[in-house]
Amino acid sequence: MKRIKILGTGCAKCVSTDKIVKEVVNEEGIDAKVEKVEDIMQIMEYNVLNTPAIVIDEKVVLSGKVPSKTEVKALLVDNFASTACCSDETTDDSCCSTDEKASGCC
Repeated sequence: MKRIKILGTGCAKCVSTDKIVKEVVNEEGIDAKVEKVEDIMQIMEYNVLNTPAIVIDEKVVLSGKVPSKTEVKALLVDNFASTACCSDETTDDSCCSTDEKASGCC
């Protein structure tokens, strides 16, 4: 399961980003937990200067703007789609493609 955090203090842009991410996760059937982080001290731990920001598995992947659904889909589906061979529980990478191995998915 992927952990996705939406960093933002509760402004309209942050709320919109949270909504878009949750829509894409639901529509694509991605195995992920989406969490909204509004505490400024926690946000500062990610060295984010502009919110909203999206953090996937503790890596900041976008900040400073409201992404489109297409952008979120690219971030989540193209890089983090849950498949049997790329799940966190799988240690056998024999089913992974060369592209998945190169991207660090497997």
